[in-house]
Amino acid sequence: MNTKATNVTYFINGQGITSINPDISMALQYYLTSEQQQQSFAVALNGDFVGKAYYQKTIINPGDSIDVLFPIQGG
Repeated sequence: MNTKATNVTYFINGQGITSINPDISMALQYYLTSEQQQQSFAVALNGDFVGKAYYQKTIINPGDSIDVLFPIQGG
């Protein structure tokens, strides 16, 4: 298999990030603290929900927007 390394610029919660051949799992490891990675959160790619089982399978394309949403607690 011939995999070409490509820099991709994308956005997580509005912050621009550039990395090589990213998938959602890689992006979350880069963006979230280790404490945040242990919490419950939801992920949307360009407005569409992505289940945790698909993080490593979902490749990020240039200009994609990822939203990471944490539950809000309160009363």
